[in-house]
Amino acid sequence: MLGDIEYNINELFKQLGLECSDEAVDAFIKANQLPEAVKLVEAPFWTEQQRAFLKEEYKLDAVWIGPIDELNSRLHSDNMQN
Repeated sequence: MLGDIEYNINELFKQLGLECSDEAVDAFIKANQLPEAVKLVEAPFWTEQQRAFLKEEYKLDAVWIGPIDELNSRLHSDNMQN
């Protein structure tokens, strides 16, 4: 169907206006690890529009919830290794 989107982390990055290749996603996550106490939507690197998108989609438990959860886990992954 026209307009079908695969709801994955690469497409989430595209929706956020970020580079969305696997390499770009991995580099962004590696460069922006968050402390355990910092919530995903509180991260300092988001624009207000990106923050609003993440909050709204999470609140709605929308189709983006899986990729948002994956992004959250990966941005906090350094904390899981300790």
